[in-house]
Amino acid sequence: MPERTGNKPSVLFVCVHNAGRSQMAAAWLTHLAGDRVEVRSAGSDPGERVNPAAVAAMAEVGIDIAAEVPKVLTVDAVRESDVCVTMGCGDTCPVFPGKRYLDWKLDDPAGQGVDAVRPIRDEIRALVEGLIAEIAPSGPDATA
Repeated sequence: MPERTGNKPSVLFVCVHNAGRSQMAAAWLTHLAGDRVEVRSAGSDPGERVNPAAVAAMAEVGIDIAAEVPKVLTVDAVRESDVCVTMGCGDTCPVFPGKRYLDWKLDDPAGQGVDAVRPIRDEIRALVEGLIAEIAPSGPDATA
């Protein structure tokens, strides 16, 4: 796939508090796709901080999200994204023609310890890998 300078795909991950699932998904996408994808995350009712168990679970796989801050979902964030992924939490995004909307059914890590967050983290990674294969494949086997 030719490089899409200035026109790379963009993804917005949304969950209510933007403190767990959407932060992990954004971190995985950034980590796995690098600069091939523009990544955003937001929440309809942002929390005060990222879930410490999510921070710990991501640190176990070498990804540091400790400095991330929950952000409020805006119409502009949706408008500027090609793909909007809600995280199975009933959040809704403003609907714009031409956008792709996905809802990933994931357990909520809020209030859970790192042992409960690990399987959520791993499920998010698998979903992100599938999304990358669709929107930003790389290398000679990108069409495989």
